[in-house]
Amino acid sequence: MRFYQIDPTQDARWAEFVARHPNSSVFHTVGWLRALRCTYGYEPVAFTTSPPTGVLSNGLVFCRVKSCLTGNRLVSLPFSDHCEPLCDSVEDCNFLLRYLQTALEHEKWKYVEMRPINVDFGRIGEGIKFIPATTHCLHILDLRPDLNEVFRNLDKDSVQRRVGRAEHCALTEKCGRSDDLLKEFYALLLTARRRQRLPPIPYAWLRNLAKHQTEALEVRLAYEDRTPVAGILTLRYRNTVYYRYGCCDPHFDEREAVTWLLWKAIAAAKSNGASEFDMGPTEDGNAGVLALENHWDSHSQKFLYWKFPGTSSPVSEDNWKLRIATRMFSHMPGRLLSITGNLMYRHIG
Repeated sequence: MRFYQIDPTQDARWAEFVARHPNSSVFHTVGWLRALRCTYGYEPVAFTTSPPTGVLSNGLVFCRVKSCLTGNRLVSLPFSDHCEPLCDSVEDCNFLLRYLQTALEHEKWKYVEMRPINVDFGRIGEGIKFIPATTHCLHILDLRPDLNEVFRNLDKDSVQRRVGRAEHCALTEKCGRSDDLLKEFYALLLTARRRQRLPPIPYAWLRNLAKHQTEALEVRLAYEDRTPVAGILTLRYRNTVYYRYGCCDPHFDEREAVTWLLWKAIAAAKSNGASEFDMGPTEDGNAGVLALENHWDSHSQKFLYWKFPGTSSPVSEDNWKLRIATRMFSHMPGRLLSITGNLMYRHIG
């Protein structure tokens, strides 16, 4: 076998390959990769055994993350919930992974990281030295049953009653991907992130997602009178709707507007033919968030982020620098917090 590199945003074969591969997701698409490059300057690259003149039969997609602060690395993929190797043959996948291991020193990467859902990735073959970095739980809501049955399967106290409570608050909803909706959503996100002591994602990321994902992206905002009180952002790919971001104004927490919007998005996804609603992964050990996710789907799927070499561990919440930073973030004015997010996110992908 031979080894080849392609630019998946320029090689027309990649979009066709992703469209026909059964394990592809929204995170493999050209639109997602272009949004990553336009926002953070990452260089998308796909590795394959298929020659330049042939049809693509396999591929591992990554972004080259270059940072003077956190080091250069190869990640599949930054700011993506998961990213499956698109290989039908174990032999092809083994060959590509072994090549990446040998290329690590020559390319001057700090590490290579992969985020496959496949639980058998760690047993893929001899000579593969990737080791687990973090464990995550993925909640995917099954939309194939009748909508009333989907609702009955949700937690009675934490979801059903909250949806009913929100219905009595006379909330209104707007959906779309216009600049005005994105700006209102980002304003809510900024408020929520300050409350969480975290800088927000760059507004350019939302704008580029809207530009490159086109009809796949949808923003839903809840209003009390004319005041936006909560919002969520979802993406659609094939028969799956992906819940990416959610936020609310803390002054309106009791309205349960995020729960209401999520249920509205689930009902809309079901009516539009989707069979799955991907709630996104939660790091194992985050008991609070896991409990919330379990209220929507109690049957989570565990999967691992893998790294080679395994000496590079992710930043821990217990890291003293992070604790100091979060205290600083909580006192920053909104504009400065937004600027901080614009500067730092490209280094942590």
